[in-house]
Amino acid sequence: MSPAPRRPPRPRSPERRPAARREGGLGGDQVEGRRAVLELLLVGRRRTRKVVVAEAQESSDQLDAIEVAARDRRVPVAFVSKARLDREARTEGNQGVYALCDPIRSTPLEELAEGGAGTPAFLLVGDGLTDPRNLGALLRSAECAGVTGVVLPSHRSVRLSPAVTKTAAGAIEHLRFASVAGVPTALRDLDRLGVLTVGLAPEARRSLYDLDLAGAAVALVIGGEERGLGRLARERCREVVAIPQLGAIASLNAAVAGAVACFEVARQRRAARRR
Repeated sequence: MSPAPRRPPRPRSPERRPAARREGGLGGDQVEGRRAVLELLLVGRRRTRKVVVAEAQESSDQLDAIEVAARDRRVPVAFVSKARLDREARTEGNQGVYALCDPIRSTPLEELAEGGAGTPAFLLVGDGLTDPRNLGALLRSAECAGVTGVVLPSHRSVRLSPAVTKTAAGAIEHLRFASVAGVPTALRDLDRLGVLTVGLAPEARRSLYDLDLAGAAVALVIGGEERGLGRLARERCREVVAIPQLGAIASLNAAVAGAVACFEVARQRRAARRR
């Protein structure tokens, strides 16, 4: 008697099938979600090879804008059944559209440390972030706060996967990224380049709000969701600070803590410009 056929594995969530990971690559070559795809086309920083749209969707301003932007940039648009698009997409919340494009290129750390347009560098360093939605939310907040560059390790960290790009809602098109072999070495190099490295740790004695971050080049270091800052990364940070809390919960979510810290830097810089 022949054995019963095996059932296929259930889809993963939030990403139902993993993207192929290139050694040391940042990813970002499949972008899903209406806002993210539209921003990809409008910014035009990297080549978009194809946009795929599910048929029989209700018309929306964003879908119309995607079709117009794709036509203007001579990007092919393929209309397929919703079932097919869902099979090809890697996230549950694809909103009936995805795009295939060139991956995000890594920028040398030295270039990120230079800042730009007369503004000191404002960097975000991820130390072992593994949750795609956390990273995506953090990147969206970071871009809104004026972060100029993001540093991610090439190992033991989530890539710029479709789930990240969907949650980031187009923010990755405006940010520069550096892929580094290790965060501790990158922090040492940033210190050498004159960038103040500030790690966030809920148990730290010093408050984030006690630091003067208005005029200096700064890199905020956000630890992983479970373990926080790694030991070596913590040792390499010039400052380790906490966000004061008034409630009973032990710590903030990594994306929320990073957002609070990013906007504190933005607040101080804005206040300094007004003086």
